[in-house]
Amino acid sequence: MKTGDQIVQELPWRWSVQGRIFIIGGLGYLFDAYDIALNGFLMPLLGAHFDLSLSARGLVATANLVGMAVGAIAWGAVADRIGRKKAFSVTLLIFALFSVLGALSPNYPVFLGLRFLAGVGLGGCIPVDYALVGEFSPRKYRGRVLTALDLWWPIGVTLCGFVSTAMLPLEGNWRWMLATMVLPALLLFWARRGIPESPIYLTKKGRETEARQVIDGLVARTGAPAEPYVIPEPVAASGPRGVAAAAEQLGRIWKFSPRITSAAWLLFATIMLVYYAALSWLPSILKEEGLGDTAAFMSTTLMSGVGILGVLVSTALVDVVGRKWLIGVSAPVGSLALVVFALVMKMPTGSVVTIAVFGFLMQLAIPVLYAYVAELYPTPLRASGFGWASSVSRALTGFAPLLFGSVMWPVLGLPVTFAVLALAVLVAVGWMAVAAPETKGRALDSAGQDPSAAAARAVPEQAPL
Repeated sequence: MKTGDQIVQELPWRWSVQGRIFIIGGLGYLFDAYDIALNGFLMPLLGAHFDLSLSARGLVATANLVGMAVGAIAWGAVADRIGRKKAFSVTLLIFALFSVLGALSPNYPVFLGLRFLAGVGLGGCIPVDYALVGEFSPRKYRGRVLTALDLWWPIGVTLCGFVSTAMLPLEGNWRWMLATMVLPALLLFWARRGIPESPIYLTKKGRETEARQVIDGLVARTGAPAEPYVIPEPVAASGPRGVAAAAEQLGRIWKFSPRITSAAWLLFATIMLVYYAALSWLPSILKEEGLGDTAAFMSTTLMSGVGILGVLVSTALVDVVGRKWLIGVSAPVGSLALVVFALVMKMPTGSVVTIAVFGFLMQLAIPVLYAYVAELYPTPLRASGFGWASSVSRALTGFAPLLFGSVMWPVLGLPVTFAVLALAVLVAVGWMAVAAPETKGRALDSAGQDPSAAAARAVPEQAPL
């Protein structure tokens, strides 16, 4: 007899059921993209408003991204304990509160502190969203669904570019750029209240009555034939909470499989470092080349707009080519395009073409990366495993703007700086090729099973679906 989790993973896809969760989860992801992209647009404006040096401007991205790193760790662990639904909603409330306060900042230090706190809230969106959407998605379509979820990212960045450019003529433009995010975030919080808790999560926690209600509702609404199923007895789990819980989850992630976890961390750290470097600094780089605010902002918008096509292509290819091949080819080649951009950026046509190529290839790689890492971990570790991998990239990219603006760009120059980053990406995908399995078409809790002895010593909570 099938388990309830198997029933959920074998349901047909319906836009009115799983699609609704995909859209609401994706809108939260859109806000994450919008907020990170906003750092790049704010940096030159705040630099002029507060008379900041180039390195001091980098603190805008640092404060926000480090806050997101903290949020990714904290909310991933919290979601694995209290449930996807609760964590899914609270993250946006925290983000909205501190964003509106940030728009009222009287000085630069206060602004940085509030951007950090807003990042803590929004940093939890990605690991929680991916865990929830993945656990509602049928196995047959899961790769495409999780990859398509990243379509919201370039849409968010592109929307941020257009809105920020439109607000340039306004007095106090950077304050209005922050304030515009609050009302949509609150509306999304309200919409999220109607999403059910993940049935896979409920079964793992032994909440059988609630799990059956959700599963039976999904079966009825998708039109699938009803059939009997069992809810396995959960494995009793106890442990610390708060910071200690996060540390415990970190230990479990590495105990589950050092090879898989190291590959996930390296991929996230290097690929996202290259992407965030371009996203955060491109407007400032182009302004240094003599472009005005509008032209610099629209070039970044072009990069993200072309990225929408990259996500669509990625979604079409992910279950055909497989996760590892798409990441292994598109990420290094995309990084190389950024090196070429640095060499030809004084040529108007060449710079535009290479920015577009970079945006397309990186948005071909990143959606697959997110889907891939989310599939590598079993249900009890999925949100926290993804959250820790994401937090590594957020922490690294958080401090990178300082290093980029004060040392790498001024001392090494852009071509060498981007070449170093591209080499790091190549090393990461090389390790992925030998250390992590392909997850295409596998059941969620078998995809990340490492054949090494480390997996054999995995924690008891890793029961199969």
